[in-house]
Amino acid sequence: MDRRSFLRRSALGGSAAAATALAAPAYAQGKRTLTLVTTWGRGLAGVHDAAQYCADQITAVTDGQLTVDLKAAGELVGAFEVFDAVTSGQADMYHGVDYYFVGQHPGYQFFASLPFGMTAQELHNWYYHSGGHELHNELGQIFGLKSFLAGNTGPQSGGWFRREIKSPEDFKGLKFRMPGQGGEILGKLGASVQNLPGSEVYQALSSGAIDGTEWIGPWADEKAGFQEITKIYYTAGFHEPGPGLSLAMNLEVFDSLTPSQQAAVQQVTASANQWALSLFMKNNASALRRLQAGGVQVREFSDDVWDAFGAAAQEVFAQYMGDELYKKIYDSYVASMRDSAAWIEISEGVFTRQRNRVLG
Repeated sequence: MDRRSFLRRSALGGSAAAATALAAPAYAQGKRTLTLVTTWGRGLAGVHDAAQYCADQITAVTDGQLTVDLKAAGELVGAFEVFDAVTSGQADMYHGVDYYFVGQHPGYQFFASLPFGMTAQELHNWYYHSGGHELHNELGQIFGLKSFLAGNTGPQSGGWFRREIKSPEDFKGLKFRMPGQGGEILGKLGASVQNLPGSEVYQALSSGAIDGTEWIGPWADEKAGFQEITKIYYTAGFHEPGPGLSLAMNLEVFDSLTPSQQAAVQQVTASANQWALSLFMKNNASALRRLQAGGVQVREFSDDVWDAFGAAAQEVFAQYMGDELYKKIYDSYVASMRDSAAWIEISEGVFTRQRNRVLG
């Protein structure tokens, strides 16, 4: 789709409409209020906090020239409607996780987390220094978006199950919540996969509508209350080793900002990556101890289950290689991941292994 044609057809509203009245390179003058919609229910631990951090910091750094009005999921549009709201101009920007939008283009998976993909550090290496951000924007331009990573949860857990997973066959017929290509992988193993917004997961698990779910990690999962429903918890998963959260702005709105305002958005979103990552990582260990004290049983998938995940992942990736942009992003992503991992394994990896051996 030609971006200019797409934008001409879009029904721009609010500040997006104001932006269209300006001919480049003129910039909108005076104070402005920008509407930020999110995929998160208000108060969801960590992820809503990351969105609120972006809203507050953009307002503060621009000295109020830009005031960001955050609308949580359901307050203006539904969680999975934020992408269309921003591309159409109903809202100015969204904060969410981009694998929710693989139906728009499968390439969005990479800017959240590819199964068996990058840790948070590896993702940032690629995004800021090996062309990842440029590819994010190349993808976004198709839809009239300017995109930024804007948070990271760190490694996500394998999930909560009503019964122990002893072999790959245990996924057959299992009703499980997992979005994106991770969910497609479980589908290859016979699971009945559902994609639910975070604010709906507790009720679905409690009612038996699903048999299990992944969410984020011990802190956010404890806040969500899943331990009230089941006690079987897998703390390492294949699907999201370091997922990025994203902020995407309507491109015409972004182009209407002054250069200093554009720089503020760029710097705040980059800051949000470290701020959110440290928030999750700081809270996870203590939350896990509380969960275990309350009777939660920590489990680890067996090697044959991990092998089944891996084989299914290769099948899923292969399905999309016919898309030129997907393959372009995949090749860039994997090349950067291999470079980063090669060094991390023999430096930080050796150090942490020896530190833990020596100090206990």
